[in-house]
Amino acid sequence: MKREVGKAVVAAADLIKVDAQVSISEGSVSGRNHTPSAPGSAPNYDTGHLSDNITARRTGLDTAEVSSNAQYSAPLEFGTSKMAARPFMQPAAEKNRKKATALVVEAVKRVTKG
Repeated sequence: MKREVGKAVVAAADLIKVDAQVSISEGSVSGRNHTPSAPGSAPNYDTGHLSDNITARRTGLDTAEVSSNAQYSAPLEFGTSKMAARPFMQPAAEKNRKKATALVVEAVKRVTKG
């Protein structure tokens, strides 16, 4: 059962990762014409470093972790005393909560039905 649930958890983590990456790239312009995102909106794509450093990985048989490993991820996600937050991880997790739960529920149903 843990193996099947683990597959569902990893799939859910991948959904969150992709959604966070997509939120960064939507409607943004990189390079010379780059403009910062509005407070409360996901950061706008510029160099790709932020998006490229969002990872989803299995941490155990039935656990996974989605993280953003760019040095400036936390200041963007939570804001600072000088900059309003531009969250991208939490909104992705919230958007995918029902899908993730459904994936795990379906895995449990598959296992219990034999």
